[in-house]
Amino acid sequence: MPTPEHEIAQIDRELHQDGDAPRRTHLANERTFLAWWRSGLAAMTVGFAVGKFGPAVGNRGLDDEWAYVTLGVGFVLLGVAFILYGLSRRRAVDTALQAGRRIPPDDAWFAGFTVATTILGAGLLAVLLFAG
Repeated sequence: MPTPEHEIAQIDRELHQDGDAPRRTHLANERTFLAWWRSGLAAMTVGFAVGKFGPAVGNRGLDDEWAYVTLGVGFVLLGVAFILYGLSRRRAVDTALQAGRRIPPDDAWFAGFTVATTILGAGLLAVLLFAG
């Protein structure tokens, strides 16, 4: 009868076989792509809510509506960018996996997403605090 240590060692060998690593990496790439989709859909939902319902819920006058709509459009565009980047990144990683190489993440995109999200968040905060 095999010991628990023997079973753990067997499972460890099976998980770390050369053929399994690409499969696991491919599955991780798919999960990451779906995360980009979720982030994109969340940003678009925020954009729709801010642009459509912000002026009414905030009880602001028509003079402030442009600010809510502008921020809403910005969040929707950010969401579209998340999804498009996720698709592009998924394809690039799949191609790299097939070639047996690794590609680093693109820091310029991440910096852009960080700046855009920060600007939109600060704009939303400013509208909520000072508009009207």
